[in-house]
Amino acid sequence: MTEAAPLVQIRDIHKSFGALEVLKGIDFDVNEGQVVTLIGRSGSGKSTLLRCINLLEKPDSGSITVFGEDITKTKNVNTYRAKVGMCFQQFNLFNNMNVLNNCVRPQMKVLHVNKAEATEKAMHYLKQVGMENFANADPRMISGGQKQRVAIARALCMSPKLMLFDEPTSALDPEMVGEVLNVMKDLAKEGLTMIVVTHEMSFAREVSDKVVFMADGVIEEEGTPDKIFTHPDSEVTRSFLNSFINH
Repeated sequence: MTEAAPLVQIRDIHKSFGALEVLKGIDFDVNEGQVVTLIGRSGSGKSTLLRCINLLEKPDSGSITVFGEDITKTKNVNTYRAKVGMCFQQFNLFNNMNVLNNCVRPQMKVLHVNKAEATEKAMHYLKQVGMENFANADPRMISGGQKQRVAIARALCMSPKLMLFDEPTSALDPEMVGEVLNVMKDLAKEGLTMIVVTHEMSFAREVSDKVVFMADGVIEEEGTPDKIFTHPDSEVTRSFLNSFINH
């Protein structure tokens, strides 16, 4: 039996902003059903890499193959993005519509489903993230943790094959971090493929299949959580983890 190709294959990705080289030849794979966490100091290139995978940034060179297609050459970005869910630090909810419509409208617009079907699916995912009682709420009137859970529900409504999370808890008050991480842990158990940029080391350790440690625009080290957190090869990795543990 031949092994299935990785869902995501990243090869020699470079990205600069002016004179600043942010990604310096990144290679890594994500298999279907895996949770891969990207960790590292701010400015190491993690969020830029994630934005390249979603084509919010175009790499200068290299290839990003997702679902068997090199998406850096795709002609139809929206078709690709419809299969990839993305959750940001800042939620990006539409304040001019209630929680339910935040989850219904994108389905109608992108997936061309009718309102009844979109509403049923929206309520299903709002319930999954514990937000069904807030369906009629104004996004401006709910907490940050609740907004992030709505943002996750909205992404799930699009039936993504891949979910990208860019520091989904960094804008939250500490007591709200747990509620969002619990939702993400449930998604991991269901087998959703996820790439997560995070500073939550306990989440990376508990939930990841693979941890990728980035430093200064390169992958310094990658491996299982046990390997990275218990027996890192690199002095740079050790120093980073020590600064977290002793924080």
